[in-house]
Amino acid sequence: MIIITIVIFPLLSVSQESKEKLQKTKSQLEEEIRYTTKLLEQTHQTKQNSLNRVNLLNRQIEKRQSLISEISGEVDQIQAQLDLQHKHISSLSEELKRMKAEYAKMIYYAYKNLNAYNRLLFIFSAEDFNQAYRRLLYYQQYSAYRRTQAELIRDAQMNIDRKQKELEETRQQKLNVARSEEEEKGQLTEEMKEKDKAVQQLSLKEKELESSLREKQKAAQKLEEEIEKLIAAEIKAAAERARKTDNRDTKTKMKSVSTEIMLTNDEQILSSSFASNKGKLPWPSERGVITGKYGEHPHPVLKYVKVKNNGVDISTEKGASVRTVFSGKVSRVMSFPNLNKVVIIRHGEYLTVYSNLDEVNVKDGQTVTTKQVIGKVHTNPEDAKTDLHFEIWLGKTTQDPQEWLSGAN
Repeated sequence: MIIITIVIFPLLSVSQESKEKLQKTKSQLEEEIRYTTKLLEQTHQTKQNSLNRVNLLNRQIEKRQSLISEISGEVDQIQAQLDLQHKHISSLSEELKRMKAEYAKMIYYAYKNLNAYNRLLFIFSAEDFNQAYRRLLYYQQYSAYRRTQAELIRDAQMNIDRKQKELEETRQQKLNVARSEEEEKGQLTEEMKEKDKAVQQLSLKEKELESSLREKQKAAQKLEEEIEKLIAAEIKAAAERARKTDNRDTKTKMKSVSTEIMLTNDEQILSSSFASNKGKLPWPSERGVITGKYGEHPHPVLKYVKVKNNGVDISTEKGASVRTVFSGKVSRVMSFPNLNKVVIIRHGEYLTVYSNLDEVNVKDGQTVTTKQVIGKVHTNPEDAKTDLHFEIWLGKTTQDPQEWLSGAN
């Protein structure tokens, strides 16, 4: 019994840990799907399909597929747990069978050899008192052993009954999870149909989409140029400060980094601190889903057209606040067509860029702290789109924000 426990219990413990991890991931996916569904419901108010709706459906489909994969993994894990339970019960049953056989032999031996007359005869035929006493103890110990065996058999049977009940509960759990998987697959099919319908309708507005895309690309290019100008100006200003100072101690406090910007010790510390928080930065909005990923991707509707994104687009709710992802200093507050208000914040050699804001409550040169609210996201009244465009720059090079934000995927 001890050997069975030593072998089986660690396997069950590992299975439990893996199950808890699966459940956590599953809960996170379900939460994002609920939130994306809420955003999709808001787009229904416009009574027309839009590119925003297609992007949200793409994200919903992607997360639904991930959820189905997690549920499938959970089904496999439950099956593995069932197999372990079967083995455990089988081992316990074999042990119980052996104990019962041994107990039956003891009862038969007692019936044949240990009746009251034989016991007395055996005791009184002893050569002396000590031998008689030892023979009496032997009978007592044998009787106690029989009682112990009977109790062990009873406990083993109760243990098997309990394990059988747990097995049935696990079987039911598997059925429930499998049913959930089928429901999610049904939802996925409906969402894919809805997306295909939306794409088909939008395809009829190809010229309108192409025009809108060109305008957005112009705005993105203009923003990129302004950021590069800003970086160049800061490099020039830092170099000028370094040239003007004749104080050796002051010069040693200026350090050249990969951006070619001369940073003070404090700025270098801030830059290093920002870098060390890669993958742990808070989101620039309290809630949201990434509907536009970093890099070059196919347009969701226009065939043979690719879209370049220097950051990520985060869909969120109307009136959502925008907050800083790290402490730093506001380098510039600007306005652009199609991007609305833009805030650029410097963190040493890093820049974070927050675009498509309606309201801004910070100004150039202002020091900000992590998670400080700097404005609100703009909502397009035509398609109910509330998207925050967010970028991270290291010097003159863009970074993938999903690699920097906590929990982004």
